[in-house]
Amino acid sequence: MILVAWVIGGHALLGYSAVGGWPYDEINEVTFRPGVETALAALIGPSGLFFMGVFYFMSGLLTPDSVRRKGSLRYSGERLVRLGIPWAVSAVLAWPLFLWIAYRAAGHEVSPWWVFTHRDPFLDSGSLWFVLVLLIFSVGYAAFARDHHGTAELTTKHVVGVTVLVAVTTFLVRLVFPARSGQVADLHLWWWPQCLAMFALGVAGGRSLAERIPDELYRRSRAVVVATILVLPVGAALLGVLDLADNAGPFLGGWRWQALLLASLEGLLVVAGSLWLVGLAQRRFTKPVPDAINRGAFAAFVVQGPILVTIATALRPVPAPAEVKAPLVGALAIVVSFAIGALVTRRKRNAAKVAGR
Repeated sequence: MILVAWVIGGHALLGYSAVGGWPYDEINEVTFRPGVETALAALIGPSGLFFMGVFYFMSGLLTPDSVRRKGSLRYSGERLVRLGIPWAVSAVLAWPLFLWIAYRAAGHEVSPWWVFTHRDPFLDSGSLWFVLVLLIFSVGYAAFARDHHGTAELTTKHVVGVTVLVAVTTFLVRLVFPARSGQVADLHLWWWPQCLAMFALGVAGGRSLAERIPDELYRRSRAVVVATILVLPVGAALLGVLDLADNAGPFLGGWRWQALLLASLEGLLVVAGSLWLVGLAQRRFTKPVPDAINRGAFAAFVVQGPILVTIATALRPVPAPAEVKAPLVGALAIVVSFAIGALVTRRKRNAAKVAGR
């Protein structure tokens, strides 16, 4: 739930940034001042390097038991419905429609068909690229899983190995697909090394890591994340990265030391960050979350894109700077998305109860 709220808030901020990263940046009416954007990047930017990997890690933790319990065929069918249908509806209908509304509000005389066919990448689904990639990973695992119970013992040696693997493969993939490049269906291929590695790490650990991240790994991962986040802004300043819109290019890919440095930082943060955040939740967040909110987190993730664009479009005429609009859009989108998620989940549960009588 907390991770989903963080993602929604982050998308709201990116929509008003000069460096971009969320489709509203194509038509935003105001942007952050360079100094403010740099400060935000220093404070919350590092989380963007590893938060999606955490989602794949958590998904991997739950996958072996689910496949074993349901069987590969049933599991794959349920994944196609739960993940495939929302992605298809978003890519073909919802996302082009809401972006068309935003384009029109910005003064662009375009049709919904033009938005669907001319935006890059084709079949963009907003934030739901995540569920398409997860669908590919999940069905792929189910097709080849053979009595895997997901109880491998994770050691520091394994963690270091996965970190190096993510760093090297990320650098190599970005020689072809630079960070933030677009592919058909917005597959985010430049992010696949960390996503696939964390999904596989979760699958390998499965039930044992889902129950508890070992204390030693938890402490070491926490230390790595905290140290990296503290050093990163200082290092960026020493390297002269003071304006992301102007200075980020060399870090996004290619045969450059900057791209290798960013890939290495991502490897460190995604592996250590995933272990630390899951371990933190296991140790600290033990109080029960209201069931409707917890169950509605996935629905909130699904609807966040149209909600964010709608709120930003509605606030477009308001004469306020990005420093005011972005957090307001984020806060409203979090509340509305989770309210819709809770409502949808409650109706599904009520319908299931009626059907079971």
